[in-house]
Amino acid sequence: MDFSSEQMKRLTELGSDPEDIPGGFSDKAEANRAFQSLEKAAARLCAEGVLRHMRDVRRPEVSVLSETLSKALADFGFTEVATPLTVSRRFLERMGIGQDHPLMEQIFWVGKNRAMRPMLAPNLYYVMVDLLRIAPRPVSIFEIGTCMRRETRGASHSEEFTMLNLAEFGLPLEGRQERIRRLAELVLDAASLGGGMCSFAAEESGVYGETLDIVSPDGLELASTAMGPHPMDGAWGVTVPWVGLGFGIERLVMARAAARGERFGLSRAARSLSYLGGWRLNVPGKEERT
Repeated sequence: MDFSSEQMKRLTELGSDPEDIPGGFSDKAEANRAFQSLEKAAARLCAEGVLRHMRDVRRPEVSVLSETLSKALADFGFTEVATPLTVSRRFLERMGIGQDHPLMEQIFWVGKNRAMRPMLAPNLYYVMVDLLRIAPRPVSIFEIGTCMRRETRGASHSEEFTMLNLAEFGLPLEGRQERIRRLAELVLDAASLGGGMCSFAAEESGVYGETLDIVSPDGLELASTAMGPHPMDGAWGVTVPWVGLGFGIERLVMARAAARGERFGLSRAARSLSYLGGWRLNVPGKEERT
């Protein structure tokens, strides 16, 4: 007999590796005794982890990594922008996301013609059009911000997530693939995931068509890339070659943890009411543990 699905869920929430959780008990009573012992030990480790985070770290890894990436990009010559959390239906349509597009079902609408942004790209396109008129080329910008999509919760998707989008417009037509790789290396090095740890894989995007994805050693998609000229450029009035990369910050956090030999699921990396610093909060307090 093995642990129940509820018991397994509780132990994994507390940070236990499923591969290390025993099984093959003689009966339910033995399984329950083993579960109580493992849960108590795991909960104690969580409580210690919470206290250690509050004493030594004090900030979510997503926030710390976002600052690190912002500095690396600014030092490289990129300008950070901060755009609204909402986006108009008109902007989504310019991205090719019409009523029949699969992504439309994942959008949180806050009115008939306005939605919580499911991606950063529409607002960045809008800003870029003005910057191309004002600034010398190439124009290099980035944004780190929250996006929202209706998702089936799982190991790699969350309804609220943090994206890093960086884009360069007004580049030479030749060498765009090499530029994408150089910018990807810049971000991965800043995230301590460089040195050839990650790989590139061709993928099909519902918005950009064929893209190049960046994949962690354990197969987690960390980013997607795109380049133009692209058919959607005309809707924005863009006529110059460009490259763009979009990284999931929570996924970078997960990949960094895996590189350290830690198991760190999306629920521990994302914004949460249940975790602090990756440690589960619904565990006994100090008085209850004594």
